[in-house]
Amino acid sequence: MSGQEKPSKEPTAATVRKFQKEIYSHYREHGRILPWRRTYDPYCVLVSEIMLQQTQVKRVLEKYGNFITQFPDFASLAKAPLQIILSKWQGLGYNRRAIALKNIAQKVVNEFNGTLPTSVETLMTFPGIGKATAGAVAAFAYHQPTVFIETNIRRVYIHQFFQDKENITDSAILPLVEKTLDISNPREWYYALMDYGVMIKEKYENPNKRSAHYSKQSPFEGSNRQIRGMILRLLIHESGLSKSKIIQKTHKDEKKIETILVQLINEGFIKKRRGTFSLT
Repeated sequence: MSGQEKPSKEPTAATVRKFQKEIYSHYREHGRILPWRRTYDPYCVLVSEIMLQQTQVKRVLEKYGNFITQFPDFASLAKAPLQIILSKWQGLGYNRRAIALKNIAQKVVNEFNGTLPTSVETLMTFPGIGKATAGAVAAFAYHQPTVFIETNIRRVYIHQFFQDKENITDSAILPLVEKTLDISNPREWYYALMDYGVMIKEKYENPNKRSAHYSKQSPFEGSNRQIRGMILRLLIHESGLSKSKIIQKTHKDEKKIETILVQLINEGFIKKRRGTFSLT
């Protein structure tokens, strides 16, 4: 760890206690009531964590309940047609997460007797699950004192411990997350941290801009992400469209459509048969 990455002050035992007290005090007064926080069901926790990847809580709230009602467990999601899954996913963006969820469900059913593993290392072998998601699922579903970082947690530690620093890496933050972790109740602790991070974003200039991992999201309008979503929406409602019909309906450049169609085929979203495209 370089001098630039070190915290402004290394936390003492007294600092840690004060920090935890401040976080929990805010949580008791301002903690968010979210449906996935009311369950210990590993399936529901997993679905919420995949949905929350790169997506605002407000948008997830609009979709989570209906998704769980339609697919209440791993077995129902594993056998559901991708077309139905994507129709329930519409509005969340990053549609590859929906196919990852289906693949996760199939793996849980086929290889783990329908039970989501508790091990972070095993969870990280599943599609669409990185270290942060695996750590969150283990903490929220299984009360494991895992150490992980997501955007709100990162914001809290930069704000509290790196006030005069720039280019702060997650590797510099992780030891502080571990040192301040409430191992007796990691689930509530991480909820409290995340809600404190939301408050910081609303009240201060976003500390995450000083993270080495910070990058502004590229504009959505006219992006490949937007066109991918348009194509998938078309195929949800109308199967067996030709390339020319897709171009006509999207009003997008032919070469760009061709490239994206190949990508969607390679990623397992769609298939081509006799010159027409359909969801897999």
